[in-house]
Amino acid sequence: MKQWRIDDIGASTKYYNQWGRQKFSWRGITYFYFPWANYGFLKRVWPFRGWAKYEELTAEEWQKYLEIFYNNQIKPIVAVTATWVDEKSNLIPFPEKFPAEAATLKQAADEGRITVANHGLTHCLVGRHLPHFRYSNRKAHREFWPDLPSELHREHILESQKILEDYFARKIEIFVPSGNVWSIKTYEALKETNIKKVIAARYMLETNKAMEGIEFIQDDNFVRLHDRDLKLHNIKWLTKKISLYEKNNKR
Repeated sequence: MKQWRIDDIGASTKYYNQWGRQKFSWRGITYFYFPWANYGFLKRVWPFRGWAKYEELTAEEWQKYLEIFYNNQIKPIVAVTATWVDEKSNLIPFPEKFPAEAATLKQAADEGRITVANHGLTHCLVGRHLPHFRYSNRKAHREFWPDLPSELHREHILESQKILEDYFARKIEIFVPSGNVWSIKTYEALKETNIKKVIAARYMLETNKAMEGIEFIQDDNFVRLHDRDLKLHNIKWLTKKISLYEKNNKR
């Protein structure tokens, strides 16, 4: 039985990761190509919008979705980005930026209804995260590229762990790298923390070196959602998704 996971909570990527779809394909065949999809406002409108922008889930919305998960005996992993990076590159801790949402998730964690995971400190490259007028900034919304300094990996891992563990008052033992991008430098930093598992679609980018004391879990073992899915859809959508999953995966 697959476990459910929700990513991007608290990440300003949902607001600043703006890129447009240039290719429209069906069964692997491109039927329409629009090279200007990343120009100006086009990247933010249908049908070109690839990701952003959308708002953070409210505490009230979380309460409704958490009830649905609970009623269906699902304990989701909720991957939280520890700080929101604003337009001036200030890092605002998740509990300060979204106090009501954070309190709702903390209560859910205290009640054993969710498992909190670390989704990085920033989710992005600070200072390069704002939208570009002519280009996609998607690459800048991956936090742990191998060519970044080891000290940056270490600083972001340790600081994100501190923020999340201090607020949620528990050990955070799962790490979910943003965009499935992580490095041996990330792993070396994780060894200094309580992290026991890394969940991603792929292993470290530059090496297949085995990890010690930390387990790698393939992303395919999870029903993967982003808070974007919950924000842009509704309760009926989630209920239907759970029903279809249960129908196709009899318990």
